[in-house]
Amino acid sequence: MDTFIQQIINGLVLGSMYALIALGYTMVYGVLNLINFAHGDVLMIGAMVGLTILNLLEVFVPGLPGYVDLFIAIAGAVPACMLVNIIIERVAYRRLRNAPRLAPLITAIGVSILLQTFAMMIWGRSPLPFPQLLSTKPIMIGGALISQTQLLLLALAALAMVALVYLVEKTKMGRAMRATAENPRVAGLMGVDSNMVIVATFAIGAALAAVAGVMWGANYSSIAFAMGTLPGLKAFCAAVLGGIGNIYGAMIGGILLGIIESLGAGYIGDLTGGFLGSHYQDIFAFVVLIIVLTIRPSGIMGERVADRA
Repeated sequence: MDTFIQQIINGLVLGSMYALIALGYTMVYGVLNLINFAHGDVLMIGAMVGLTILNLLEVFVPGLPGYVDLFIAIAGAVPACMLVNIIIERVAYRRLRNAPRLAPLITAIGVSILLQTFAMMIWGRSPLPFPQLLSTKPIMIGGALISQTQLLLLALAALAMVALVYLVEKTKMGRAMRATAENPRVAGLMGVDSNMVIVATFAIGAALAAVAGVMWGANYSSIAFAMGTLPGLKAFCAAVLGGIGNIYGAMIGGILLGIIESLGAGYIGDLTGGFLGSHYQDIFAFVVLIIVLTIRPSGIMGERVADRA
C-alpha cells in the first residue's frame, strides 16, 4: 500500500507539470487549430532563465530564503517566456494562419530547433546543475515520502490551473477567447480583436510553461538545452489524451499520464525484474494513449464529430 501511495504522489507531481505544459498546447489549438511544437522549448527557456536569475541572486543578494529565491526565479522566467512566445507568434505563425496546415507544423519544428540552438549558444550544450533551494528532508504522508519542492510544485500547479479556469470562465478576456475558439469570423464581427486574443493565448501558455520549467529544474536538479523535447511531446500526448482544445481535458490528461508513468515504472518494472522500469516508463504512457485514442479518437473530454454538426 505504501508503494502505491508513493507512486500516486510521484505521478501527481509529474502529471502536474505535464498538465501545465499541455494547457499551452490545448489553448493555442483551441483558438488557432495550430499545434505549437516549439512549446516544450519554451519550458526549457523558462528553466534556463530561472537558473540565470538564481545565479545572479547568489552573487548580488545572497542569503535569501530558498522559497523566496524560487519565487523570484519564477517571476523573472514568466515574462521572459511570454516575450519569447509572443515573438514566435508574431514572426513565425501570424502569416501562416490561412496557410495549409502542414506549413505551420513544419514552421513549429523549425522554431523548436532554433530555440534549442540559441539556448545551446547561450548556456552551453552540457547539462547544468539546478540548485536545491528548499530543504531535502522529506515529509511523510501515509507511509510515502514527498519533498518540500514537490509540495510547492503541486501547490503552484493547482493555483495556476484554478487561475486559468477563472480567467477563461469569468473574465472578459476569457469570453473573447471562447468566442474566438468557437467562431473567429463571428467573434470579429462582434468586436473581438482576434489578434489580441491570440497573443494573449500564447502569452498565458508561455507563463504556465515557465512555471513548469523552473519547477522541473528544482525537482530534478538538472537542466539542459534539449530538456523540453520529451516533456513537450508527452504534454502534447496528454492534451490529445484529455481532448485537444479542452482545458479541463488537458489537466486531466496531464495528471493521468503522470500517474500512468509512475505506476507503470513502479509495478510493471518490478514484475519484469527492472527490464521495464524507470528507464522505459515512456512506453506505458504511449501504450495507454494508443489504446484510448483507438477507443475514443477525440480524447477523454473531447467532442465527438457528431456533436459539432
